[in-house]
Amino acid sequence: MQIKPRRSVLYMPGSNQRALTKARELAADALIFDLEDAVAPAAKQAAREQVCAALQNDYGSREIAVRVNPLDTEWGRADVTALAMHKPHALILPKVESAAQVDALVELLRDSGVDQCELWAMIETPHGVLNVAAIAASCSMLTVLIMGTSDLAKDMRLPSDPERLGIIPLLSQCVLAARAYGLDILDGVHLDVTDPAGLRAVCEQGKALGFDGKTLIHPNQLAIANEVFAPAAAAVDHARKVMTAWRQAQQGGQGVAVVDGKLVENLHVEQAQRVLAMQDAIALRQSAAFL
Repeated sequence: MQIKPRRSVLYMPGSNQRALTKARELAADALIFDLEDAVAPAAKQAAREQVCAALQNDYGSREIAVRVNPLDTEWGRADVTALAMHKPHALILPKVESAAQVDALVELLRDSGVDQCELWAMIETPHGVLNVAAIAASCSMLTVLIMGTSDLAKDMRLPSDPERLGIIPLLSQCVLAARAYGLDILDGVHLDVTDPAGLRAVCEQGKALGFDGKTLIHPNQLAIANEVFAPAAAAVDHARKVMTAWRQAQQGGQGVAVVDGKLVENLHVEQAQRVLAMQDAIALRQSAAFL
């Protein structure tokens, strides 16, 4: 079972050379080099060149994704064309509202000589949520959905709410689409970088909703996201017990097992396998990237 940990996915401004350099030392599962919202219009071209240069550096086993500008802006197509030859792990398309936008990015990549590149799509508008199933099913290169919760809450005219009650149904709709089409999905950012308790609460909420990880805006948010979205020690211990009991049952010709008084079937085995595969993948990434 191949799993990529995406517990913590940190936005880094593409125009900030110091941040791009420091990112090589941070305990993030993935980094997003941002050419869109974090970069002023006058700095777009310089940021693109800086990100292309940064992609030649060694970031260990961290995934490196680049958020390009929308293709209908004056910078978007040039972003994709320039980045195609530098081969980031993924390109992120913001403000996706239709499968046609993903198709346009795939066509542009192929015109640039790239047939394989992971694509991540940002769902951050009401139309994006309404069309999320079609977006998730759009192409095999699409592997991740990212929620743009700040823009989405603004467009939905939702009041500020630490419990995010108004947006939960929309988040769940997107998680459903991701799972239906075999994609990972990342929760939106927590804007208050001085609020660790609030960050922990929304991380725990996001995990309960089914998200694979959290997008972040500051390095001081990494530790909490890494902790919350990793399998808990108790879950790992239980998964090991499930696998041991299941193997023993199989050896005895039985189709079910019992662990802690509860029935264990195929679905529980699959869940246990995923927990253990995630634990192993995290340990491997930490040894390769964070030392």
